[in-house]
Amino acid sequence: MLHTEPTGSEQCGESDPCHALTAAVAARTSGLLTNLSAVEAVPPTLAIGASYVGDSNVLRLPSGTWQYLPAGAQASVVVPANTPGALAQIAESQRWLASGTIPGSTDAQRAAARRALLSMRALLQPNGASAAAWSPPWEYSWPRDGAFVSAAFAATGHDEEAYRILLYNARTQRGDGTWEARTMLDGSGSPDARPWQLDGNGWVPWSTWQWYRAAPAGDREARLNALYPMVRKAADHAAASLGSDGLPPASPDYWELPTETTNIGTAAPLLAGLNAAADLAASLGHEADQARWNAAARRLSTGIARYFAPLGYQRTIDGKHGRDSAATFMAPPFNRPPTDLPAALVSTQRALLLPNGGLTPGNDADAPWGSYAWTPSTSFFALAWAHLGDMARADAVLGWVLSKRNELGEFPETVNGEGDPSSVAPLGWTDALVVMTLRARQGDPLPTPPLR
Repeated sequence: MLHTEPTGSEQCGESDPCHALTAAVAARTSGLLTNLSAVEAVPPTLAIGASYVGDSNVLRLPSGTWQYLPAGAQASVVVPANTPGALAQIAESQRWLASGTIPGSTDAQRAAARRALLSMRALLQPNGASAAAWSPPWEYSWPRDGAFVSAAFAATGHDEEAYRILLYNARTQRGDGTWEARTMLDGSGSPDARPWQLDGNGWVPWSTWQWYRAAPAGDREARLNALYPMVRKAADHAAASLGSDGLPPASPDYWELPTETTNIGTAAPLLAGLNAAADLAASLGHEADQARWNAAARRLSTGIARYFAPLGYQRTIDGKHGRDSAATFMAPPFNRPPTDLPAALVSTQRALLLPNGGLTPGNDADAPWGSYAWTPSTSFFALAWAHLGDMARADAVLGWVLSKRNELGEFPETVNGEGDPSSVAPLGWTDALVVMTLRARQGDPLPTPPLR
């Protein structure tokens, strides 16, 4: 949710007036308390000297007392250590983690994965809305962010949570098969007039395919059938959007800024979604759907090869908007990589590298990001390199992201020019990316939809 034209409480500051959230944001967060029906942010002042009790969202304060959200409560309480209600919540969190898998090759990596999983769970609402983070400008559900969280849950054995997000996406899909850029957490619709984004038509079918590939056999076909009308509408709209050049129209990308020509941040997710939808259609025996979406995917793949590949998968096909971290969307686990992609990713990563060691989302001269690195954009490269099998590059990027967790072990949205965590923490999108990267890093990459 890299919104770059904020207003009011979303307004930027310091040296990056339109592109970096700063400490001036009043509701900046450092962690989360939750009872799975309500969520409360941990402000930075409360996080100083505090720590989570084990693998839980119970907070140990410097005084030795604990703070947590009791079952059914809407506000947290401070209690003596080892209070039974808090102990029960800790035990429940540990059982939930144990019900799935914890990726990571070292103790530190597995600790980061556990915290990321708990944070994604805390941000997940009972109705399946996945909040981006827990502060007013972020307390919405983006289809893109939720798709990554669903895929991360599915990849770690948390089937119910992954499927719940997909059901929410089905309920909030618009009649024409598209999604709003973001929705209120109660599913009631968009909170503002922010333009809708076509990339959701790729991300949601892709995440549905990831869930299906990981889901327990049993009744997964029946559950896929419940989601299939959503997939069909999304894929048909994506296919119909392709022009004579095989590409989708110009539209806002994950930066949430419009472009005058087609951008890779939309084209690559749509390719992943069409391939995923076609494979899901094959699984259910819908041969006509499969053939239609395979044909659209081939057209789109040809268009990408013709217009984006010669530019090194830059942001737009006119070549006027520079490099973009969305070039990684052409890599697994989203798409089968073109042979020229690794070289393009090397040059893109080099172009986006900042002095603080992280990556800017892009270097479009019309949308400067300043000195702030974004952890999701940086994590895209860790995920791509791990799935391409280049573990040296994956480790270098992943190591930087892991080193920027805050005092509670949470991943922030941004890192400022001095190298300090900034904006909100945790960010569910970064949590998901790190979890998926760690799984690939230990030799168990996510699958990639086939291109037929």
